[in-house]
Amino acid sequence: MFLCTQTWRASVAELLGTAVLVFALDTIVISTIQTQTTTPNLILSTLVAIIVTILLLATYPISGGHINPIVTFAALLTGLISISKAFIYILAQCVGGIVGALALKAVVNSEIEQAFSLGGCTLTVVAPGLETGQALWLEIICGFVFLFASVWMAFDHRQAKGLGRVNVLIIVGIVLGLLVYVSTTVTATKGYAGAGLNPARCLGPAIVRGGHLWNGHWVFWVGPAIACVAFAIYTKVIPSQLPHTME
Repeated sequence: MFLCTQTWRASVAELLGTAVLVFALDTIVISTIQTQTTTPNLILSTLVAIIVTILLLATYPISGGHINPIVTFAALLTGLISISKAFIYILAQCVGGIVGALALKAVVNSEIEQAFSLGGCTLTVVAPGLETGQALWLEIICGFVFLFASVWMAFDHRQAKGLGRVNVLIIVGIVLGLLVYVSTTVTATKGYAGAGLNPARCLGPAIVRGGHLWNGHWVFWVGPAIACVAFAIYTKVIPSQLPHTME
């Protein structure tokens, strides 16, 4: 699989898709906060849902539209892809995250970069923020909900066929947007940037900007990983067909 040209070509789509995702999402985070609108969380989550849906539609025909290590790791644990393909995809996504952060750094001035930490994933920036334990639980819960409520539809060919590819990808984007809204609103802590829900997006700004972005950075990897394991166990426990789905 490591020598499969098709996988490496698909990984390019993952790299570019993740780079655009990181650039777009971090730009949205910065611009939404900077404009000082009265409903920043609502606007932020809506724009996140839109950009994620667009990028999923763009990359799905080429690579399956992962652009997120959570999706790739969950696909690996559920037996949908091989270890080698998962490794290549996650590597491409991480590189894409760095490229996206570098692109953002190139177009913003130093004041914005410092004030908004390149839109990176943070626990404590301008205020004490969220406790590490709370943030970890939020990553686990939001990650599982993300997989259970949306990604599972893409993994399950019956649901994907019944709903249609476009509808499934729209649902994924909407669910992700809702989780962003919940994680940034319910916690109500100024220093917390909300659930990362994409380790590659958190990694890019952390490498490019550094500093406090590394504080608690492991939470944005360990939390989603635990969520993926829980999701994989769930898919193994439930039967492949339930009585009401059998014809």
